[in-house]
Amino acid sequence: MKRFLIGLSVLAISTLSFAGEDMAEKKGFFTTAWCAENGYFADCRLESVVCGEGGCFKHWNFGDKIKEELVLYVHDDLKTYKIKLDGIPRHELDEAINRNEVTFIGELKGDTIIAHEFKAPPPPKKSFFKGCL
Repeated sequence: MKRFLIGLSVLAISTLSFAGEDMAEKKGFFTTAWCAENGYFADCRLESVVCGEGGCFKHWNFGDKIKEELVLYVHDDLKTYKIKLDGIPRHELDEAINRNEVTFIGELKGDTIIAHEFKAPPPPKKSFFKGCL
């Protein structure tokens, strides 16, 4: 009985400590806001990561301010969440951009995920086409 009461009290304290935080784990397609708004998931242009839209390389010059609007489109919710990085170096996200099944773990505040960590699926395996064209 004593163990049961101790376990119950530990459980109550742990749920109270996490009640203030709205932690979330969302999985979906990680891309830029421009690509998600226009429905370019498979064919999203990579320059939209730097300047915020497709075809912007025509008027964007090296040294201009980077306009980076990263989002996660969640298939289950049919909703787009803005991503704000909290402790994740930006260069680590390069392997996950424009990929499906990317998971972000962090605080959910409205339509924004303040990401503390992420998980990206492994890159696709290299294949060799053997046959005649």
